[in-house]
Amino acid sequence: MNFGFSEEQELLRTTAREFLAGELPMKTVRELMDDPRGYQPASYAKMAELGWLGLLLPEEYGGAGLSLVDEIVIAEELGRALTPSPYFATFQGALAILHGGTETQKKELLPDLAAGRRIATFAITEESGNENADELATTAEKKGSGFALTGTKLFVPDAQNADVIVVAARAGGPSESGIALFLVEQGAPGLTVTPLQSMDQTRRIAEVKLAGTPAQLLGALDSGWATWKTVRSHALVHLAAEALGGAQKVLEDSVKYAKERVQFGKPIGVNQAIKHKCADMLIQVESSKSITYYAAWAVAENTAEAELAASMAKAYTSDAYRATSAENIQIHGGVGFTWEYDCHLYFKRAKALEVTYGDPAEHRERVAQLLEL
Repeated sequence: MNFGFSEEQELLRTTAREFLAGELPMKTVRELMDDPRGYQPASYAKMAELGWLGLLLPEEYGGAGLSLVDEIVIAEELGRALTPSPYFATFQGALAILHGGTETQKKELLPDLAAGRRIATFAITEESGNENADELATTAEKKGSGFALTGTKLFVPDAQNADVIVVAARAGGPSESGIALFLVEQGAPGLTVTPLQSMDQTRRIAEVKLAGTPAQLLGALDSGWATWKTVRSHALVHLAAEALGGAQKVLEDSVKYAKERVQFGKPIGVNQAIKHKCADMLIQVESSKSITYYAAWAVAENTAEAELAASMAKAYTSDAYRATSAENIQIHGGVGFTWEYDCHLYFKRAKALEVTYGDPAEHRERVAQLLEL
């Protein structure tokens, strides 16, 4: 296990940072906050050209055949730049199809997702706010050669932009074995997608209602929960990497402002209180790096502790990003609370990431259960 990134991975990071700075600077990010779509199709197409959308997909499906360790390099930069994009939605949808779909489904969908011709997303969360199998109420009823889905999904990323939605529904008994995954096409009868207001205006989420909506089974009936667990581990690490990228950026912004802001004839950075805040932020950022990179390796290699490491990374980085983004506001003082400064945008993203697929308390509980404590 090598925690150092290779020359190719560092080049990927440099390319991603330069691309996002030029293509989606903060001025553009703010403009897209008012756009109903919430992203630029042209920029998304360029991400596809760079190979980002198919990074984890095998070459036979139009991907690059790389690992999650490579993907978190991109995820960090996306989080650092607060990139508004359906990247995370497609990341999940494509993984579900790759690990759970039939060969025919993979060949039909994955090349289009990798090329940016179609957008996918994953819908599992319901009214309970968690992703426990026992609380999934959406049902799948056999109808001819297909299925009909009935239920409501909440907080589905970029559902209004997605061409295909992977939906988790109950097709059998009350246990995890009764959960299956289904493909629902945008515009299908009985499908209603309603955009939701979110604290994080840089990322779109929606409510998905299904009323007897026709759907195609993804893979096998008894494989849905196993596929979701794979998607979840990858998604948790991706979110941890986004949090890490955002935390690194607010640390840099805090240090820069502390050097530039002069009060009583001297930069505020010479004050011990400011130094302590920045030092604490640095510790949280560096610790986030260690746990996120380890989790990415563990999930990529499918080690025995992969699930444990993913939850640990999500719990720690969620806390760290929220804390560092809050300190960034404090260091900026009064202007840190204003709309013109970007501090609040990072804090809002931190709060949104914190509760996505389980808050820190939930994941600490999950860690305890996995360790049998």
